[in-house]
Amino acid sequence: MITKICLATGARWGEIESRKDHHFKDNQVYLTYTKSKKNRVIPLDPDLFQEVKQHIQNKGEFTNSQEAFRRALLRCGVRTIRGQASHVLRHTFASHFMMNGGNIRVLQTILGHSDIKMTVKYAKFSKDHLTDAVRLNPLNKMDTSWTHQEN
Repeated sequence: MITKICLATGARWGEIESRKDHHFKDNQVYLTYTKSKKNRVIPLDPDLFQEVKQHIQNKGEFTNSQEAFRRALLRCGVRTIRGQASHVLRHTFASHFMMNGGNIRVLQTILGHSDIKMTVKYAKFSKDHLTDAVRLNPLNKMDTSWTHQEN
């Protein structure tokens, strides 16, 4: 469940792992005592919110499971830098947020970064998204037939 929340919110593993039931309310997760010392509130998809509440009701609050996540990655053949296994979820969230049309300033707020340069480092794009340069080119949206007329 922690994996799913981190992937859906961009939150750090420890920020979610330490959440109690009362930190999840109104389809949001309230993050306190964060690395940046700033509290933040991140919206949750209503279905995920219900899943989290059900999980806590049935299985109790979250426990330390980062090592289990790391072992699961190894079983799947996924290799990461030592100590960064769960942080991949945060980077994945950031990259997909931007590839799906998200705003970099909104992402900065979600991730809790004070410096936009850090947010930019998180938001890697796939090479496929470079084709957006052609699709989003302003000339493709304009009537340029006038440029072909003879003087």
